[in-house]
Amino acid sequence: MAKSNEKKRDFFWLSYSDLMTSLFFVMLVLFVLVYTMQNKMIGELGEKGRELDRIKEIEKTVNNIDTAYFKYDAENKKHILNMQFLFPKGSYDISKIVPDKRSDLLKAGDVIKQLILKYPEEENIKYLIVVEGQASKDNWIGNDDLSYHRAQSLIKFWEQNNVGLDKLKNCEIIVAGSGEKGIPRTQPDIGNANQRFLITIVPKIGQMKNK
Repeated sequence: MAKSNEKKRDFFWLSYSDLMTSLFFVMLVLFVLVYTMQNKMIGELGEKGRELDRIKEIEKTVNNIDTAYFKYDAENKKHILNMQFLFPKGSYDISKIVPDKRSDLLKAGDVIKQLILKYPEEENIKYLIVVEGQASKDNWIGNDDLSYHRAQSLIKFWEQNNVGLDKLKNCEIIVAGSGEKGIPRTQPDIGNANQRFLITIVPKIGQMKNK
């Protein structure tokens, strides 16, 4: 009877030892798993933080584009070409604008081009450039079409002078005309106050490579 009890005790301790060993390995596996997942999450958060900082840097660069040629409208997120120029009534021919203003338009186009080329190492940054023409309230019946053709003529003018934005692989151009409408418009809306171009620069940012 004593030997039987002794065998039972030995069996109990053997089973208990096996159970504790199994539990130890389970806990060890769980610890390694949690530690690995935690390190992965920390790494991902760090990468996301660096990516967010990069995005903010790019957006700041876009919004602070050369104020000699652009005025940024923060409310409508558009850049207004910061210059006064006159087309003859009903005309969209850039060559009809006085030479010094044409020179300013060309420099403004080059400013946009240099902005787009600012981050050549970031292959996942694309730019959407919307060139929008506006027209004066001068009772010209075709101001909607006219403003579009003026924007189109600006793009062609840039192309003819080696500032072809659509030739850049990370740039997409959209031409628009809002006529006597569109936002924003200078008030009071008289004379040639709104005979101008609006430029919307939208950086489209995908997953970035770590620098």
